[in-house]
Amino acid sequence: MYDVARKAGVSVATVSRCFNDSGPVGEQTRLRIERVAEELRFVPNRAAQSLRAVRTHTLGVVVPDLHGAFFSELLRGLDQAARAHRYHLLVAGSHGSKDEIRAALRSMSGRVDGLVVMNPDVSAFTIEANLPPRLPVVLLGERDRPASENLDTLGIDNAAGAAAMTRHLLGLGHQRIAHLAGTASNHDAAERLRAYRETMAAAGLSTDGLVFEGDFTEEAGYRAGERLAGLDARPTAVFAANDAMAVGAISALRAHGLRIPNDVAVGGFDDIPLARYLSPPLTSVHVPIDELGARAVERLGVAIEADTPLPSRQVTLPTTLVVRASCGAPA
Repeated sequence: MYDVARKAGVSVATVSRCFNDSGPVGEQTRLRIERVAEELRFVPNRAAQSLRAVRTHTLGVVVPDLHGAFFSELLRGLDQAARAHRYHLLVAGSHGSKDEIRAALRSMSGRVDGLVVMNPDVSAFTIEANLPPRLPVVLLGERDRPASENLDTLGIDNAAGAAAMTRHLLGLGHQRIAHLAGTASNHDAAERLRAYRETMAAAGLSTDGLVFEGDFTEEAGYRAGERLAGLDARPTAVFAANDAMAVGAISALRAHGLRIPNDVAVGGFDDIPLARYLSPPLTSVHVPIDELGARAVERLGVAIEADTPLPSRQVTLPTTLVVRASCGAPA
């Protein structure tokens, strides 16, 4: 900044006002400062400015993974909402590791005005121990938590969505419905599995031998599809805990000469954009992914402007069954 001021023939204070919009600067003077700054390749240091101005105009996002259509859509929704409020995003992946979650949280300290964390297993203690006390935080993902935890949580109704999918397949006459479960430690996956089992039990049907462990990836879906294809008493329908596993399962079933939905009906969860373009289009449980991101940014914006921590609130967004051709029913 001193170099820019000297070469532009103005005071350091004038350069500061120019880049911070903190006071009047003549148009010709501003243009001269910007031209010199470009020549010297000077970029204002937002982190340094934040030491004085408190605000960085940046929101932090910590997600389990950066791979896959779900996280891509979530980040897109967060980014659109953030840009509408003149914020930038700083993104980190925790990869399911508690050490990496703590490291990601600490890396955000002093660099963001608010934080979105998607990890149902992260505790209030972990957040409080690794972040400044007044930093607004929104947790994404339905989770069971003690009433004493002062966390703003935004999630989806996993149980209702999974029950709706299972009832739909039952209504089409299927009795042997397999479930491709998500990661065992994941709360969303556990809720989808629980609702599937309860809905099957309410219909008087057993789920023994019909639950296949997965990890939300296409590879896990493909492996499960291969196992399903080789069963003597093959299920007539498959409910995958997310669309990625449904895609993998469909590929494996087809590789074994099975037709979708004639031989095996398939349903997924999330309703990622790709679902409607598959052949046949995938029946899925629609999750308002972009709305999750927009709501989180809105909540952080309120807290940042009020300069106060968010009050504890747990909001659950509804899910919707979207019927397409992969289950054999009319759309």
